[in-house]
This record gives sequence, structure tokens and C-alpha cells, in this order.
Amino acid sequence: MSRRVALITDANLHLGPDLARILAARQHDLVLGDPLPGLVAEVEAMGAAVVTQTGMHDLDDGSAIARLIEAGLQRFGRLDAACVRTGVIIGGAFMEAGLEQLQTLQRANLEAVFHSLQALLRVMVPAGHGQVVIVTSATGRRPMPNAPLYSATRAGANMMVKAAALEVADKGVCVNALGTAYLDYPGFIKATGSDDPEVRRKVEQQTPMHRFGRPEEIAHFAAALLDGGNQFQTGQFFSLSGGWSD
Repeated sequence: MSRRVALITDANLHLGPDLARILAARQHDLVLGDPLPGLVAEVEAMGAAVVTQTGMHDLDDGSAIARLIEAGLQRFGRLDAACVRTGVIIGGAFMEAGLEQLQTLQRANLEAVFHSLQALLRVMVPAGHGQVVIVTSATGRRPMPNAPLYSATRAGANMMVKAAALEVADKGVCVNALGTAYLDYPGFIKATGSDDPEVRRKVEQQTPMHRFGRPEEIAHFAAALLDGGNQFQTGQFFSLSGGWSD
């Protein structure tokens, strides 16, 4: 049987590098966007064949995800799973927000999901199989203070994932979303000012676990939705936020 092929749009930050390692260990070949230095050699040593593309940071207009998918299909001729991480964080009070901020967030947090889902489903639905995870944010379920527009656009992305999943549920394709909050990675640290140890301690206290999550913990959860072992879960949003959001 041919090895499964998994695509990860962001193999540089967040869950991406750890997810690549886990899926390589689970006998997947990989299509990686902007891989962390040294990651390709690491997963190749685990037996994975790898194709890479750079310039995946901006998924807003659909061209980058299309290029990554095409590179994977040219190399492997199939695509079984995909993890897409999108998003830009802009904070601030709702009454002080401007339309330009909303439009920026809409492009990064909604339109990127729209283009990515359409591109992936156009490959997976005709093939009759596939698993997709869209990484959004736990703030799409519970609004985070001082990030109202961000939370709103993330909620829209979560609903888009659910709607798309229902449309293809009988086509052999599973689509789910997961969202993090209070994760120990540069984007969240910068957005909350948690590079200051005192601020970090205060922010950590906002979660029931009183700590930040680790990217590898998120990757292990995502892998269960992508490795082919469970193909009965679809149309769901999972909040991975240490109990902050149900």
C-alpha cells in the first residue's frame, strides 16, 4: 500500500514542526510549507519523502495554497491529509477599531480559510477520501478581551469549516477545525506581552491549568484527526485552551 501523504502549510511555527515529526513517524510522506531549518533532514531520516515550498505565510488569495497542493500532487500523485494554519492577530477595543483592521482580519482569518478549503476539497472529493484540519483560534468560541474583531473572524472561520464539512461528509472527506489559546509560541507571546515574565505569570493565571500549552500537545491532537485512523469525526471545532474555552 502506498504511503499516505500529508500537507502542512506552516511547518515553521505553532504545531507544524511537531505535526510533521509525528506524521513522519506514522508513515506519511510530507508536503511542507516554509519548513523549520533542519526539519526536512530530520523527517527524511525517519523515512519520509518530502517536498517543500516557501512563501506560504500569506494564504489570503488562494495562490500559495494552490502552489503547495500542486507541488505535492506532482511529487506524490495523491493527497490524503492537510493541516492549514491561517490568521493574523489584531487587538484593541471594539469602539476604537477601524474598518481597515476588520478587512485585514477578514482576509487573513476568513478568506484564507475559504480559498484553502476549496482548493483542498477540489482534490479530495474526486479522490473519495481525505482529512483536513483548519487551525483557527479558541477565541472563535469564547471572545478574548481586547480582541473583538479577531474573535469574530475566527468564529466565522469555524462556522465555515462546519458548513463545508457537512457538504462533503458523504464524499469520504472529513473536515474539522481546532483552535488554540494560551499557547507558548511567538504569536501569542507577542500579542499578550508575555515575553515579560511578570506579565506571563498573570496571563497564565487566566487559564484553569495556570500554564501555557505546548505546541507538541496541539500537534498530537491534530495528528489523530489526520493520520487516517479515525475517519468518522467531521464538522467539529475543538478548543485547545487549557480549559479556558469549552
